[in-house]
Amino acid sequence: MAKHGKKYLEALAKVDNEKLYSPKEAVALAKETAYTKFDSAIEVHLRTGLDPRQADQQVRDVVVLPNGLGKTVRVLVFTQGEGSTKATEGGADFVCDTDEMINKIAAGWTDFDVAIATPDMMGKVGKLGRVLGPRSLMPNPKAGTVCSPDELPRVIKEAKAGRVEFRLDKTANIHVIIGKASFDVQKLFENFAALMEAIKKARPSGAKGIYIKKISIAATMGPGVKVDPLQAVSISKEL
Repeated sequence: MAKHGKKYLEALAKVDNEKLYSPKEAVALAKETAYTKFDSAIEVHLRTGLDPRQADQQVRDVVVLPNGLGKTVRVLVFTQGEGSTKATEGGADFVCDTDEMINKIAAGWTDFDVAIATPDMMGKVGKLGRVLGPRSLMPNPKAGTVCSPDELPRVIKEAKAGRVEFRLDKTANIHVIIGKASFDVQKLFENFAALMEAIKKARPSGAKGIYIKKISIAATMGPGVKVDPLQAVSISKEL
């Protein structure tokens, strides 16, 4: 069993591990138990009843968090021609429209947080899967990160405003950051509500039985705070 430091144990003492907290209580407690010197991320962890091996039980979608993520989001766009102009005007930090830039990424450069592509570039982007895939940077139509040149300004704006992708992992869990510990409780709660609404809508057709089994919220390196799943799935009614 891993040994925890004094600050973690002090934070843990504030959490009743037997209790299922209401969404707002859980968010407030996760914020309160953030103890790192840096501005901790507030993370949501969901345990689902899905079978990740089944094609009709996959979850992959996006949510625009109303209060953003509290960080500068660097956006790279794979495009060419008219798309390059639209991407630049739309506020992209990097425009990848040359083989030189493609080769730079192939060599391992990934100093960006979101990658967007126009369909005409997906042939080249596909070859970068080895670099982009493990970092969850591969543009994907389901996630809305493959779009037409005309849509680029909107998609770039959403990415910078707090557009977050979520997906089911191989262990049937979903992990999403909803903000920073420096956010006030109401902003974190609103972001959590938006996430839960998006996850409800993303319920796959093949889902059987209980969709969301367990939910916990935690600050980076902090203790998990258990959330009442029934309250969480009806959270939008609280707003």
